[in-house]
Amino acid sequence: MGQYTRFAAAAEQGRSRKPATEEDVLKEFREFALKGNMVDLAIGVIIGAAFGGLVQSIVNDLLMPVIGLVTGGIDFSQMYWQLSGPPAATLDQAREAGATIAYGNFVTLAINFLIVAWVLFMVVKAMNRLKRQQPPAPPAPAEPTRGGKLLAEIRALLAQR
Repeated sequence: MGQYTRFAAAAEQGRSRKPATEEDVLKEFREFALKGNMVDLAIGVIIGAAFGGLVQSIVNDLLMPVIGLVTGGIDFSQMYWQLSGPPAATLDQAREAGATIAYGNFVTLAINFLIVAWVLFMVVKAMNRLKRQQPPAPPAPAEPTRGGKLLAEIRALLAQR
């Protein structure tokens, strides 16, 4: 059945849809926007953005200086492989000289990723531990009602015959 014929059939049967008013649209939007999942998602995105800045600071301000100290003061952000052109002293000069693979930033981002993954793993693990707590024991079965007892007696008598 084509779209036109479906609408025509609905109109003939008196089931045509009335046009939505502004109040209906606003009510529907409010219900959509205030759904629990939507609000939870928005909060998660905001917290995730703040968490990303925190991890960036931990890596750049705390971990990378320690790693640089252990590795002899290497600045990871300036690490690169120059593939063409005359040898250069800095990453910017190497990029101007030709093809250059700047892998230092990748090392920093990989460390960021590992930290975020570890923290999220620990959060999920803690949540799973809370969920895994023993559920309360099911209540004892209720005593059968008087009618239930009578039915059981009738069944027993019928079974004896």
